[in-house]
Amino acid sequence: MKPLISLALAASFALGPILHAEVTGWINWRGPLQTGASLEKDLPTDLKAGNELWTYEIQGGGTPVIADGLLYAFGFYGEKGEDTQEALICLDAVTGEKKWEARFSDYISDVVYNRYGIGAPIVDPETGNVYLQTSNGRCVAFTRDGKQLWEISMIEEFGRLTFPNGRTGSPAVHGNLVIFHCVTANWGLTGPAQDRFYAFDKITGEIVWYSSPGVRPVDSSFAMPVFAKLGDHDVFYAGGGDGNVYCIDANTGNPLWRMPISAGGVNSQVILYGDDKLIAIHGSENLDASTTGRMICIKIPTTYPKEQLVLGKDAEVWRNDDYTAFTSSPVFAQGKLFTTINTGELLCTDPETGKTLWREKLAPDQIHASPTYGDGKLYVPFFDGHFYVVKPGESGGEVLSEAKLAENCLGAPAIWGGKVYLVTKSKLHCWGSKDGTFTSSDIPAPEQAEPGEITQLQIVPAEFALKPGQSESFQVFGLDANGKRVQEVTPEKWEAFIPPTAKVKAKVDATFDGNTLTAGPDAKLSAGAFKATFNGMGATTRGRVVAGPGYSEDFEAIELSMKNEFDETEAVNFPPLPWLGARIKWYVLEKDGSKVLANRLDNVLFQRTMNFFGHVDESDYILQADVATDGNRRIMSSVGLVNQRYLIALVGNSQILEVSSNYERVSQSVKFKIKPNTFYTLKTHVKRNEDGTGTVFAKVWPRDEDEPADWTIEVPVKHCHPQGAPGVFAFSPQSQKRVYIDNIKLESAN
Repeated sequence: MKPLISLALAASFALGPILHAEVTGWINWRGPLQTGASLEKDLPTDLKAGNELWTYEIQGGGTPVIADGLLYAFGFYGEKGEDTQEALICLDAVTGEKKWEARFSDYISDVVYNRYGIGAPIVDPETGNVYLQTSNGRCVAFTRDGKQLWEISMIEEFGRLTFPNGRTGSPAVHGNLVIFHCVTANWGLTGPAQDRFYAFDKITGEIVWYSSPGVRPVDSSFAMPVFAKLGDHDVFYAGGGDGNVYCIDANTGNPLWRMPISAGGVNSQVILYGDDKLIAIHGSENLDASTTGRMICIKIPTTYPKEQLVLGKDAEVWRNDDYTAFTSSPVFAQGKLFTTINTGELLCTDPETGKTLWREKLAPDQIHASPTYGDGKLYVPFFDGHFYVVKPGESGGEVLSEAKLAENCLGAPAIWGGKVYLVTKSKLHCWGSKDGTFTSSDIPAPEQAEPGEITQLQIVPAEFALKPGQSESFQVFGLDANGKRVQEVTPEKWEAFIPPTAKVKAKVDATFDGNTLTAGPDAKLSAGAFKATFNGMGATTRGRVVAGPGYSEDFEAIELSMKNEFDETEAVNFPPLPWLGARIKWYVLEKDGSKVLANRLDNVLFQRTMNFFGHVDESDYILQADVATDGNRRIMSSVGLVNQRYLIALVGNSQILEVSSNYERVSQSVKFKIKPNTFYTLKTHVKRNEDGTGTVFAKVWPRDEDEPADWTIEVPVKHCHPQGAPGVFAFSPQSQKRVYIDNIKLESAN
């Protein structure tokens, strides 16, 4: 497939980067300037409840986006229970009439009910396609007419971690790429949990690159990339869950520099100021003081580094400790910065010096919500439901309007066509005139240089997963020195590649024929990399052969050649390399004369773990294993299996067999007496009907007894998941008591 036309990026030192597009509107959550500012005039001032042009009933906590008269918003429907579903809605931006919607049932996540729908879609300025990451990491692409282009389950395909807060932020579109931000624990070098960016082809959904720019995260950041130029290179800047601000090559994912500024996550979107400055804000503990929160101005390196830099205090231009904003993002307008902080104040800052020019107390506190600027006014929502219109002046802000919406506000307002839009915890509001006209940037896009000579290669997909009998076709692109695609090339050869520094010398049990890789019907579980060569240049892709029906694992072939680093009397080894995120969370060891899988207890962050070993498109299969939990009458752990996006677990502390998808949606159980250090056989099956309903079946019995004829539990579900990867589960409260798994079997139910 030939590369698509790149998105033109320009830099205005006064306004920040401007996005020029064929599709026009408020197409990303911070607007056409990437700064939260609009160029429109004649915007409404009286934004009280009951004074709307229209409202639409949906719960949410994000920001709508508008493209060519179509509004897209992320939210959710239903009370707590199985009827709760997240949704991407498309409305007529003038009338509020629904054009289409797509609904998504959460699965195997930690998200709690009132934290769904906290994020925003984004529209591709070239095609008008819309992209979204749901709360549990389902990345989706739709046409403007509502046709789904592709879907990626980040949790099952790349080991995305989930968190109760459910925040996802917004994707970002750059040229032929759509970029998502999340914390993953994948496999191999990306096995350790880390804040990462993933770039997919915006048309096909194939992964183009992934980037691990930081260190171990302490938070799940949802900061959206802000794009700019670094010389002739396209780059973006964003905060991370490890307290760093990053600069990353937008075409290749190459990390260029990072600067640690916080002991917690940096969640707010950064602001670019001038040609070499970046302004960031956070709400966690500072690294060099016991204080919490700071706004900081960083001097951006102006040359492309040969390797990633770690910036120090000498890169700091100024700091202001008046600011504690965990998630609220600043607005840049009128040559000033405006932001809300956790104490419910609106602050105005001089971007040259960092000096606070004025502050207005407007609410008791603030969580998430960000202000938006337009027509000389600031539109400022607060968590408590107050929505202010403020006219900023030299020495203070004049409140022009105050509305009490009687529901929490977590998102930022959007502006389009003389209208102001705001999503709250109960509805989407629209104020303004039907006859307004959208005003876009009048700054011309700079001329784009033609791609140069090919100096490097890029393989798409950059990562793959095959089950036995499957094939994958690859494309190899030649890139110039700036990372821009020149053309697709035909490699002279493909060969297995083992990095010299690899600790595990592994190869994929699959072979190339031309540019197509095939895993034979008897291919073994395996992982590794392949290298393509063209004109003396090389590039690699990596991947796995994962479990399919007929897979079994008793762990007896795994040599216990290591010592547990926290207990040298215990011989251990890692589980199979292709298991997502498992090598830092599980050991294979000996118990009762047999080799078994046991969860590691050396990191409390992984006291709860879910790891997948099969393909995401599996359905209608039988998954069983022998399971046991350590403990006593006071404390026991939970152990289980994941079948088609349902968790079936023996919960030791509660003495139950439980079926759940997400605890806020599907959770049913039956009593079952569980003895510690006793193996039980757990057998599971999910059957989906043609009408979308289904049943989750599970049975459990002592391993040394005969299988019972009847299922122990049968759970009917209204919205049955159509597919999902098989996996294992463990929960050891406070990392005190292990669980054990043995004799895994995966079979087709047909």
